[in-house]
Amino acid sequence: MTVTTEVRRVQIEAEARSQIQILAEEIRRRRRERHLSLEALAALSGVSRSMISKIERGEAVPSTAVLSRLAEALGVTFSRLMAPATEREVLLIPASRQPVLRDEASGFLRRCLSPVLPGRGIDWVLNTLPPGATTGEFVAHRPGVSEYIFVLKGRLRATIGDRAVVVEEGDSLYFEADAGHAFTNLGAEACQYFLVIDATRLR
Repeated sequence: MTVTTEVRRVQIEAEARSQIQILAEEIRRRRRERHLSLEALAALSGVSRSMISKIERGEAVPSTAVLSRLAEALGVTFSRLMAPATEREVLLIPASRQPVLRDEASGFLRRCLSPVLPGRGIDWVLNTLPPGATTGEFVAHRPGVSEYIFVLKGRLRATIGDRAVVVEEGDSLYFEADAGHAFTNLGAEACQYFLVIDATRLR
């Protein structure tokens, strides 16, 4: 065995140990987050308590089947259990870098809060409507797209298709967005509301 081969073998073994440790810590962390005992997770997953305990201590490497059962019981994806925390995205978007769109005619202000990343399927926006102003009608989304609204300040009329709903300050609204929709400020002051557009079901 050459020196290069030996070095590579040691690196592979070290990476494997590191991955086992990541997996062990991730399963333990997620189990505790959900306030599950070892016995409770065993009951949910069909994996024995002793096996889970060994996995969490890094003393056993679970098979794909076992890992899939644990992932399902913990409500996460298989790949998420395998990802180290350092690989998770943590994105700070300073206010100065949040895209702001302004409709000069109505004064409607739309501030994008979520990162513009492909494949996420979620848009989070802070909207501000001047008194008496309307957004105009938004075109219907594809079936499967939902919207959520939370009114921070003021009164908002949401018109979805042929139905109108008044959303008061502190109220929240959910609707399937595959119909035309528009929003109008009914108050004497600016209306601020969060809007989340969820297209994850289309992925």
